[in-house]
Amino acid sequence: MISRPSLSSRTRLMLATALAAAALSGCASLFQPPVQPGEVEENVLARLGPPTNVYQDGNTRLFEYAAGAFGQYQYMARVGPDHRLISYEQVWTSENFRAIRVKQDTKADVLRRVGRPTEITRYARIPFEAWNYGYKESGVWNSEMTVYFDDNGVVQKVENGPDPRFDDSRFRF
Repeated sequence: MISRPSLSSRTRLMLATALAAAALSGCASLFQPPVQPGEVEENVLARLGPPTNVYQDGNTRLFEYAAGAFGQYQYMARVGPDHRLISYEQVWTSENFRAIRVKQDTKADVLRRVGRPTEITRYARIPFEAWNYGYKESGVWNSEMTVYFDDNGVVQKVENGPDPRFDDSRFRF
């Protein structure tokens, strides 16, 4: 029989305290905004990292921080011509999706409003390209907003439904 050296109570307490402190130190940044309006662009990039895309919007630039494959929130940092942060906000909201104008907005307009989609699909039975945005509707429901574009890149339809990535009914027996 091999005997293992046991940790003393004091050593276990010190280890637990160190682990808790390490875990909580990462949480401290969760309770404060990651960036504040007025911060210089260099500080924004240092704190948030490189953006996944940058969009020009008039005389301002939008830094997109994409959600990833299963993310449900996407953030945009708006930087002014003076290279200072104007705003930092979560853009996958019902209000932003409702603001997309059918028969008027283009792919570029949609990218500036809500950023890149979770998925792009081309359907065989309809002549549209669909951009799917999996998001947390009202902070509660796993939803998917789909924006349909014609071959000219103009929005033809916007529709909402349940996000199939989180639909567990397919796995019930």
